[in-house]
Amino acid sequence: MTSNSYAANPDNYCYRHPDRQSFVLCQRCMRTICPECQTQAAVGVICPECLRDQKKSRTPAQKRAARRWGRGSGSVVSLGSGSSTKGMTTIFVITAVVYLLQLLGRVVPGLDVQNWLLFWAPYLYPEVTGTFQPWRIVTAAFTHGGFFHIALNMLALWMVGRSLEPLLGTWRFVTTYLLAAAGGSAAVGILSLATPVVGASGAVFGLFGALVVIGRHLGANMTGIYIVLGINLVMGFIPGFSISWQAHVGGLVIGALIGFVFTRTRKRSQRGLQIGLLVGVGVLIAALFLVPPLMGYISLT
Repeated sequence: MTSNSYAANPDNYCYRHPDRQSFVLCQRCMRTICPECQTQAAVGVICPECLRDQKKSRTPAQKRAARRWGRGSGSVVSLGSGSSTKGMTTIFVITAVVYLLQLLGRVVPGLDVQNWLLFWAPYLYPEVTGTFQPWRIVTAAFTHGGFFHIALNMLALWMVGRSLEPLLGTWRFVTTYLLAAAGGSAAVGILSLATPVVGASGAVFGLFGALVVIGRHLGANMTGIYIVLGINLVMGFIPGFSISWQAHVGGLVIGALIGFVFTRTRKRSQRGLQIGLLVGVGVLIAALFLVPPLMGYISLT
């Protein structure tokens, strides 16, 4: 049964643009607002008037942080009202496609996507396995062991990504994700050489690490993030959980390092320095894969 009564209800139209129908409410005043009037908040969206009131109620420390990081100050990292999450969405899509291919591989002979993409450190040393497959350092982050594995990782990605990507911008967000994934693989290679791993947890922990460093720099209350990180880190050490704590720690450290780079190179004039430091982080991660042979874990002779 259908009805046109909703069209006559003024509550179904933006309070600032009465000709624009919408069903999205401001999370503070609960008035209807159209897409043009929506600003992404910590939870949901808020209207321009509530945003103005929120800015008026900021503490002096928050105002100083906004001036240092705002768009108008020439910074390369912004606390503006942008809400783009293209990078996060792209990661979602790629991860979902890979998982669907994994499922398809259960019924299609020869389509063993998980074994093609998982990370196993010996594949990086031709003298050991007779092959060199460096793409696994990153592709493991798009491969998962089951539905709950991918669901939990994507939920965590959504939780941190919707706050961090609008803050950093798409290319910095994706760069952080990929470098943290590589950092997690490097930690696994050093601390658990013979363990094959899959999953985005190292990359997600890297995002959390970057968010913690940037949030502290801005004077934000990070208590909730600390609790989430603590719980997940502890779970990795509990017997019975098939969780690679090495990847968690590696991703977290690299993400925190990248967050530090962003906080120290926020001016537009420092963009070249920022890119150079990010390249340096990548070189550092690559160098970490030299540790197993140097430590005698494997022989390259």
